[in-house]
Amino acid sequence: MAFSSQRDATPRDIAIGLLARREYSRAELAQRLKKKSFDDAAIDECLDTLVEQGLQSDARFAASFVRTRILRGQGVIRIKGELRQRGVDQETLTTAFEEVEEGEQVDWFELARETLARRFDSPGETPKERARRERFLASRGFDFEQIRYALSCL
Repeated sequence: MAFSSQRDATPRDIAIGLLARREYSRAELAQRLKKKSFDDAAIDECLDTLVEQGLQSDARFAASFVRTRILRGQGVIRIKGELRQRGVDQETLTTAFEEVEEGEQVDWFELARETLARRFDSPGETPKERARRERFLASRGFDFEQIRYALSCL
């Protein structure tokens, strides 16, 4: 859609343009529309309409987000934290994880091992090297048990 100027665009036009590129959470879209100086009532009305029409869905966004983060080698802790930052509520977040884990048979322990193996070829000879690998996996969102498993398999 081409506009003579950005001022001619409605909240819906901007939201549709954003959603054409990737999924967004409702909170992310609201934040972006606020930056464009639209009033809260217009933003809420626009987003309600998009949800009713099936063009925006937090559930669809969350499931897509979880899948892409798994492919990047990220763990549950980090993925959940990022979804919360993006305004996804706990119920939607839990449903998205259940849906993805059910459909894709995600083994978080194996994912931690694969992620570690892509970056390092040994569990580390010294305590300092081992700690570096532990920090790496922890920063990726894996819990202690998953980290321990990954290091024992390397």
